[in-house]
Amino acid sequence: MNLALFDFDGTITQREMFAAFMQFAAPRRRLMLGMPLFAPLVAGYKLGMVSGSTIRAQSIRFGFRGVPATHVRMMGQRFAEEMLPAALRPQALKRIQWHRDQGDKIVVVSGALDVYLEHWCSQHGLDVICSRLEIVDGRLTGRYRGLQCVGTEKSRRVRETCELERFPLVYAYGDTPEDLDMLSMAHHKYYRWQALA
Repeated sequence: MNLALFDFDGTITQREMFAAFMQFAAPRRRLMLGMPLFAPLVAGYKLGMVSGSTIRAQSIRFGFRGVPATHVRMMGQRFAEEMLPAALRPQALKRIQWHRDQGDKIVVVSGALDVYLEHWCSQHGLDVICSRLEIVDGRLTGRYRGLQCVGTEKSRRVRETCELERFPLVYAYGDTPEDLDMLSMAHHKYYRWQALA
């Protein structure tokens, strides 16, 4: 049995899903107020001056602070069932099935949010390591529980969760610089679906 590590956004899906989930799940009033407030951050991100991690952290703080966790979990389940199927990359699903046919352990390792990604992975029988939202007294705090699962945090959590020495081969699939540290752990690495030496 080998180990296959898959990023989610842009690797299993055809596009990033974080903004789509925020639009789907955040209270409408906050979305309307947030659009002009976040415009400079979004522009900075597109110019490479603001990191994706910063945008995501600020979006969660603004969009979800104080919102009941049960509501966001319910919206996450709906998002996984109603929105994600149309965004999936057929090539990724075929590759996941290939690993399944080989008897490999398959883990989705993503900065995506637990409230929808855990549901999607459960539906597909996949293990998951992802970013988690902090809950206190039944409400979201607007912060992550721990660090965002990006960059070096991805490989740290994989090492913490999977005994790498148990696997003869490790495969890893990603599509952004946030995945490169995870890819460096693998014997077979694929960046934007191209094999790396």
